[in-house]
Amino acid sequence: MKLGKAAGGAHLTYCTNIHRGETWADTRAALENYLPQVKRQISPATAMGVGLRLSNVASETLALEADALARFKAFLADKRRQEKIRDSLLAQITVIKSVDGDRYIWPHLLDEITKALPAYTWLTDLGVSAPAASSGAAQNKPAGAKADSVPAGPPPALTFQINGRTIDIQAYTRFLRQLEASPWIMDVTPVSAMTVVEKERPVTAFTIRASYNRADSAYIRTAPFSQSVR
Repeated sequence: MKLGKAAGGAHLTYCTNIHRGETWADTRAALENYLPQVKRQISPATAMGVGLRLSNVASETLALEADALARFKAFLADKRRQEKIRDSLLAQITVIKSVDGDRYIWPHLLDEITKALPAYTWLTDLGVSAPAASSGAAQNKPAGAKADSVPAGPPPALTFQINGRTIDIQAYTRFLRQLEASPWIMDVTPVSAMTVVEKERPVTAFTIRASYNRADSAYIRTAPFSQSVR
């Protein structure tokens, strides 16, 4: 089991010598009974190092009894097969979580932006924007430290950009305030606002940058997929 960064990334192993037993039957009983219990409590979802202590009597049994050695090899092969199945399931779960975690971002954003949009104001473009560059991490990185030695922070929030037009400058400022009031949107920043002529009429063209914020569950309303009608 790999310990955290506070322990320098060291590995903690479990050794069968903590259980009394000199014969191979005693050692095998410890592997089949105690080891699974320890792993379930200490490292249920990741690999865990195991030290196998064999007494002279137990090693002679394995060397002289081909059947005992064959059963031990089959035991190890079964454990490897189970670990492969576990690793495959964990990989699938990770992919599902990554997909499912982001699938509702844009529906929330579109709903909130639509609610905040004032009259006489319309959008011309909405899309993902590169987040503002931050040099804090680079400045705090110790001199000479390797790239993988610095703890990785949480992934940056999705940043998006809104381009639009309005014929009322007060509607533009109201749009900014209503975006800021949304629990799903944060870091609302006006990028630019200028007067342009469209169809022989002066309008204000604006660009706004903001980031997605995962709101508290209190703001989420659920509804049944189907409702019976009598």
